[in-house]
Amino acid sequence: MTFTPSYSRDSTTSLSSGSAGHLSTSERGMYVLGGLVMAAAGAKPRPNPLLNLIALGAGAYLAWRGAEGSCPIKAMIKGDDIHRLR
Repeated sequence: MTFTPSYSRDSTTSLSSGSAGHLSTSERGMYVLGGLVMAAAGAKPRPNPLLNLIALGAGAYLAWRGAEGSCPIKAMIKGDDIHRLR
């Protein structure tokens, strides 16, 4: 007896680069790398701690979007609804 995983239609198409809100593999890498660089910059002490929090939060958000593989801003620009893609 062999195990054959059954994938739903959504799971097989969720990361395709053809959909408006979904990121390609290279885009995902850029999002994660850029987010981690921005978060590291936010961790560096600065005179204004608010700038640290903004950079840390924005970097973490970018890295998370890259790891997840979907971007609501990209979907908005391309004219697709991110909720419909999930």
